[in-house]
Amino acid sequence: MDQLVDVMYEANGTSYRALLSRSPQMRAISKLIESIADTDLMVLIRGESGVGKELVAHAIHAASARREEPFVKVNCAAIPRELLESELFGHEKGAFTGAYRRKHGQFEFANHGTIYLDEIGELPLALQAKLLHVLQDFRFARVGGHAPIDIDARVIAATNRRLEEAMERGEFREDLYYRLNVVEIQVPPLRERRDEIQGLVGWFLQKYNAQYGGHKTLSPETLTRLTEHPWPGNVRELENTIRRMVVLADGEQQFGAQAACVRRAGAAAPQPKLSGESLRDIARRGARDAERHALSAVLEHVHWNRAEAARILRVSYKTLLHKIAECGLMPPSR
Repeated sequence: MDQLVDVMYEANGTSYRALLSRSPQMRAISKLIESIADTDLMVLIRGESGVGKELVAHAIHAASARREEPFVKVNCAAIPRELLESELFGHEKGAFTGAYRRKHGQFEFANHGTIYLDEIGELPLALQAKLLHVLQDFRFARVGGHAPIDIDARVIAATNRRLEEAMERGEFREDLYYRLNVVEIQVPPLRERRDEIQGLVGWFLQKYNAQYGGHKTLSPETLTRLTEHPWPGNVRELENTIRRMVVLADGEQQFGAQAACVRRAGAAAPQPKLSGESLRDIARRGARDAERHALSAVLEHVHWNRAEAARILRVSYKTLLHKIAECGLMPPSR
């Protein structure tokens, strides 16, 4: 049976079973995937940005009978709101200015396969109503059209937002929430599954050594630092860190300096007081505090040379300025 499941979890050269079996939390998710893969139940994947929600969606598709059919991803936050309906459902020629020809939507492209609606919490309210209607009978008309189109697609949605709070504020429809949330998969942050970090490091090293023709190996000291790092950006941050280490000659040294700043900031941070916060809220706050302290330590180290700080932290100058403002940091008075 395990050999069969291993084959089912293979798609596009990726072994999703291998990636989902490195920690107890992810093995539990893998078991859940096996139980729902060959159903048409809608799935809502939740978790912080960068934890691997798309990986889980790919694994569901790869383990299902639809694995030879299309897997179509739609990032609901990345498409302009005025174009999102056309992107999802297509449009007819002349439906609006610039519609010079008929355009098929992503739901049509996903027919017989899987459509993955990423950042579903960013969907505008008006479009939430249409999506709810479509999910009831999987029939819709293109923008500017009247002919009904029937499709057969597995729907998987994902979000890093607290949809319950969005519903209370009237920003997300309660009926759509319950329509999508037939099966919920909560992907924990990387800091809560540190026992899989070294396995992920090995997988990313192999991937990027092959991509860039490298032969990079990491020192035991670097592996220890990688395991102890708080990873506020989760698996995505870890992947980008390993990619830099493969490509840049001083990638390990840069990460070592960053990790040292984080450790010093963490050591200087006050001990948390007892409160009524949930463990998840405490972890999120801890990650934000660690990021703030690390940013402060790096800026102090480079005497508030923002360009140098951006280089050390491997973020764009614009992102650095945004983080400085977000953390409420101010340069020392001269």
